Amino acid sequence: MTTIPLLITAPHPCSYLEGEQAQSAFVNPSFGLNTAVYSQLIARGFRRSGDDVYCPYCPQCSQCVPVRLPVARFKPDRRQKRCLQKNQQTKAIIKPAVFEQAHYDLYLRYQNQRHADGNMVDTSPAEYIKFLGSSWCDTQFVEFFCAGELAAVAIVDRLDDALSAVYTFFDPKFSGYSPGVYAVLWQIQYAQQQGLEWLYLGFWIADCRKMNYKNQYRPLQGFIDQRWVFLEK
Repeated sequence: MTTIPLLITAPHPCSYLEGEQAQSAFVNPSFGLNTAVYSQLIARGFRRSGDDVYCPYCPQCSQCVPVRLPVARFKPDRRQKRCLQKNQQTKAIIKPAVFEQAHYDLYLRYQNQRHADGNMVDTSPAEYIKFLGSSWCDTQFVEFFCAGELAAVAIVDRLDDALSAVYTFFDPKFSGYSPGVYAVLWQIQYAQQQGLEWLYLGFWIADCRKMNYKNQYRPLQGFIDQRWVFLEK
């Protein structure tokens, strides 16, 4: 793999663990990224946010664990089977990663109702598409329709041997369909159909409620001490 220049951020308050300081290592923006390079980086614990690729670089903390699922080995549990049953009539449509007003309006409703105290509530259209899209990655926006209405959108990166679940937002009025869970289950099935090996789920943080749900998808691997290992429940 080509040597890739990294930049280290200054310490700042952690977004996930109260009272903790965080740092990140970013790929230098001047470095030419593409899907092939990112496929190698994500297999080494990196993650994309917009065009930026980063990994945690916190000397005193190792709670952010990159995780991935070997999709061929996945077996849904009872709760996931119920979710699949509820969504038998849910329709998925794969779209290009471009701005659409309906997506943006749904994103704002989701942020205002689910994360009203967060910093994404007043996201502008330009900030929204910069955060979720990418100029160099093979990204898709997957629409989910329940009862003929747009219920959720999942942002998915297509990599050489995997999918990466970037972000999902949904209309809270469809919470009964568990759209966040269904979006992950759909991505697992889609990766299986495409003959891909992995679904990357980002970072698992055991002590953060917003991030520990990923432990529900099994068998789950974590990137720990520079190698992938299966995580215990």
